[in-house]
Amino acid sequence: MAELNVSRDRRSVPKVDLTAMVDLAFLLITFFMLTTSLSKPVAMDVSKPDEAIDDFQEPVPASRSMTILLGKDDKIAWYMGESGKRRPLVEGIEHVRHSILANKLKVRAANPDHPKKGLFIIIKPTAGSRYRNFVDIMDELRLAGITVAPAIDDDHITSEEQRFMKEQLLL
Repeated sequence: MAELNVSRDRRSVPKVDLTAMVDLAFLLITFFMLTTSLSKPVAMDVSKPDEAIDDFQEPVPASRSMTILLGKDDKIAWYMGESGKRRPLVEGIEHVRHSILANKLKVRAANPDHPKKGLFIIIKPTAGSRYRNFVDIMDELRLAGITVAPAIDDDHITSEEQRFMKEQLLL
């Protein structure tokens, strides 16, 4: 209970017991903590095509495709076009957005009359990459405004790609 203690001395200051107010404050804090909804985790849907459905995939021209190889130590290698025809470029995962945007603009400039013919991304995680790298590259694609779902192909890494990744110590 709150009580007011007053002594007979004129100079003494009255003291108020604040226990009840502190109890009320903690009850309110507890109430609001328990009734507040926290942010829900947002999951990204990732689906790989079934092998039987691969026959129905519409071919994408090499000029519109960008292949991203995920390596170890948060490094990636990427190239435009077909495997073995161009030497991949190695970058840190934090710099890949600039390359994606540049390639997106090149593809858009090459196909100005066809807005649906945009950049097509193929992501190939290697044995040296971590799951975090895959999540980071998916975030970079979203931030770069890539609307077409990327192809995720960890089963068909070519011998040229494997050789390059071993040369660069990314595998």
